[in-house]
Amino acid sequence: MIHFSDIVIGALQGEQQATVLQQWLQAASAAGLQRTKATESEARTIATVLGEALRNGARVDAFGDSAWAQLHEVLADLSRSRAAQGQSAGDTSVFVLALKKPLLDVLQRELSGADASAVASSFWELSQLVDRMAQLTATTFQKAREDIIVRQQEELLELSTPVVKLWEGVLAVPMIGTLDSNRTQVVMETLLQKIVETGSGLAIIDITGVPTVDTLVAQHLLKTVTAIRLMGADCIISGIRPQIAQTIVHLGIDLQGIVTKATLADALAVAMQQSGWQITRKV
Repeated sequence: MIHFSDIVIGALQGEQQATVLQQWLQAASAAGLQRTKATESEARTIATVLGEALRNGARVDAFGDSAWAQLHEVLADLSRSRAAQGQSAGDTSVFVLALKKPLLDVLQRELSGADASAVASSFWELSQLVDRMAQLTATTFQKAREDIIVRQQEELLELSTPVVKLWEGVLAVPMIGTLDSNRTQVVMETLLQKIVETGSGLAIIDITGVPTVDTLVAQHLLKTVTAIRLMGADCIISGIRPQIAQTIVHLGIDLQGIVTKATLADALAVAMQQSGWQITRKV
């Protein structure tokens, strides 16, 4: 009796490959997926690698074995590519699952004279194989999307905490939004690096755009100021609004020894005074 894998190998690598690929892409299109040169190339690659794995003795019930490694890699590349393009995990899985019908048609035709149990067994193996392929793409897709989101969050975090050189020896960090541990770490690392690069002796941290200050936020600020001082520089915290001042007092947070100002303009005035700059107005 012809084994299930022999039939699939013949369908994917023999003369039937073009027909199977055509039916696969038609099934994908019927499911609402767009047919492009890229999808045609992806389908051809997957079919070839799948057939090669089965030819080398890969077993459906051991889909995690090294015999499937090349197919895993191809499916993972497909998922990562589509995740980067902004497509959905569902569409990627549907594309792979669309391969099931043309292969089932081939099995039905080739096993037309076989007994019912052999047909059922072959159908079940094929169904399991394609389902596991689709599941792999979904898992890889989700991981790729999570990696992209984390990377974008890190990039946004860096963009949301710019270190600005105001003039020689003076830096400023305008803080906007919630100040948490991750963001404080980014601010601290970026600011300390900039102090080293520019040789600045004074940094202004403006928290005008920080909505609330609690114990955790205050601790983050104190850690940043301590790190700046260890680098031999000084620090001014500006943007201490009345509500924030009351909160700091109520929480019993000690900012003694740290220069604080109500507005960024006040902090700039102090910074200019400390750095020896003076502005005069033309009359």
